[in-house]
Amino acid sequence: MPFSISLILATAVSVAILFLSTISSAAPTLGVRRPFNRIYAFGDSFTDTGNSQAGEGPAGFGHLSSFPYGMTYFKRPTNRYSDGRLTIDFVAQSMNLPFLPPYLSLRSTNGSNGTATDSYGVNFAVSGATVIKHAFFAKNNLTLDMTPQSLETELGWFEKYLETLGTNQKVSLFKDSLFWIGEIGVNDYAYTVGSTVSSDTIRELSISTYTRFLETLLTKGVRHMVVQGHPATGCLTLAMSLAAEDDRDYLGCVQSVNNQSYTHNLALQYKLKQLRIKYPNATIVYADYWNAYREVIKNPSKYGISEKFKACCGTGEPYNFQVFETCGSATATACKEPSRYINWDGVHLTEGMYKVMADMFLGGSFTRPKFSYLLNKKLKGL
Repeated sequence: MPFSISLILATAVSVAILFLSTISSAAPTLGVRRPFNRIYAFGDSFTDTGNSQAGEGPAGFGHLSSFPYGMTYFKRPTNRYSDGRLTIDFVAQSMNLPFLPPYLSLRSTNGSNGTATDSYGVNFAVSGATVIKHAFFAKNNLTLDMTPQSLETELGWFEKYLETLGTNQKVSLFKDSLFWIGEIGVNDYAYTVGSTVSSDTIRELSISTYTRFLETLLTKGVRHMVVQGHPATGCLTLAMSLAAEDDRDYLGCVQSVNNQSYTHNLALQYKLKQLRIKYPNATIVYADYWNAYREVIKNPSKYGISEKFKACCGTGEPYNFQVFETCGSATATACKEPSRYINWDGVHLTEGMYKVMADMFLGGSFTRPKFSYLLNKKLKGL
């Protein structure tokens, strides 16, 4: 993101522990009991369910092990960067599946399996992860406190996971599983703020690396894939609080930051179009995070939201956000109704907003093609 302290976003760690809980009536419903037997997820802090906690990433953004994190759904801290569930949690619930365990929870320090089960899928997402390899940032002296993992790490974990399965299990995995590629790549831009590395360079490297990642999955046999684009990052509290007041678009968000995400998404969609032609047997759905997020900004009351830019949890004016006094710190407090806010801690979203996004992706008009198209092909065995 094009402002200096936005590097905080890059080191934000969003982690979660495994909760095999009862399906909530608040989760979106697909009208099908269990269209997919498993889900495999990739991404960054908006999707991570615990890999950063088990890995070697930075300590994190805020104090995830303390209240009010987790206050809404779990009634206790769960190490998610939210007051409750993430979009991937709602996706799992909509399919009558338990929350996805992080990959690193499947093994213990002695190499044997841990207590988590992979019966219904695995989450490979890592908070703070980049698309571009870690070595690129190290070469340009941009490492700082960054998470060492990248999309390459996540793919490596997935390949190691496949090695533990038999041939029949692998065939079933690709046939009956949904691959959910959560938002990732915002950190790549954030790491290079203030450096001589241009946004154009990051976009080109990120898109090419991301395309190779997707193609590797498709070559292995993935049949059903959802790919999330970047959200309207210029509407996040962090961006609003740090950018110049005259850097705004007609929605009141930071124009320069949103332009960056918009351009990235255009390049991504072009690549997805090419992949659909090259892999006609696979269904690749683009989840339009950018326009879905902006739709809520345009019509917040329609979604039960009254505060578009302020963080629910934090301190300070005008956005209830201070970089060094974030949610969970001694001076920070949380709003009484997080569902009426878009932003939770200034960088991540509330459970309410994550649910709205899940509804828009699974049952709305913010996927191309619509998710129902992918679902129908799966149910027909195509």
